[in-house]
Amino acid sequence: MKTGVALLCLLAASCAAPPSRAGGGGIVSTNPCADAMLVELVPSGRIAAISHYSRDPGATSIPLDVAKRFRTTTGSAEEVIAMRPDLVIASSFTSASTREAYRRAGLNTLYLDSPVTIEGSKAQVTALAAAIGAEGAGRAMNARIDAAVAAAAFGGPKVPALVWIGGNMVSGGGNLLDEMLGRAGFINQAAHYGLQFTGTLPIETVVLGPPRVMLVPDVPGRLASSRAAELRGRALAHLGGRVTEARFERSLVNCGGPVIPRALARLAEVRRGIR
Repeated sequence: MKTGVALLCLLAASCAAPPSRAGGGGIVSTNPCADAMLVELVPSGRIAAISHYSRDPGATSIPLDVAKRFRTTTGSAEEVIAMRPDLVIASSFTSASTREAYRRAGLNTLYLDSPVTIEGSKAQVTALAAAIGAEGAGRAMNARIDAAVAAAAFGGPKVPALVWIGGNMVSGGGNLLDEMLGRAGFINQAAHYGLQFTGTLPIETVVLGPPRVMLVPDVPGRLASSRAAELRGRALAHLGGRVTEARFERSLVNCGGPVIPRALARLAEVRRGIR
């Protein structure tokens, strides 16, 4: 994580947000990955709003029933400013104009980037916990991450795996999920195809150089299937059992923090079943 994220919080006045109050206050998050951390770090009464992405099944990292307990925001500067929050948590990709609007409104802000390592994610948890006065909860979250890393460690040979995000989109190398795959006993097959971060991959390319495992968000015949899932099913039939397909929920792909233990537990479960 960039040091500027932590420094921003230290320089902001009254960075730790007090409980929400009528007519304003509390914490507003326009960052879905911050949402996932917030709902576990502070009581719900301190959260004035979360990102609308957290109610989108294709983007959320928290259960939808949890997301529905909170007001959501589209993230427009006007909407957020009107809420008069004590602290705004946004993405490092927030536009310059929105940042300037927050500054002019006198809002305390914390901009979070997208960590590409487990240690980077833990540092982000620590920075966010400090910003909201929840240091103890932050330490506990990081302890759960450490325990999950230890539990997922696999001493046997690593096997190639490919993570489908949705449609023809796959998770490539150089990101947080790439490290988690390695920790759990996999090699990210996306590197075999030359993909970094995320990218599209035709199923025909996969058939020519298949992984041992396909981790997928939807499984034909058992869940609501997409066209991409049906095409994968045909490819698997063509490969004659050389590839194992396993469910890996879309919500485990997006973020770090409290998502890491859940993702690692699922990856370890799949790896233990591969012979």
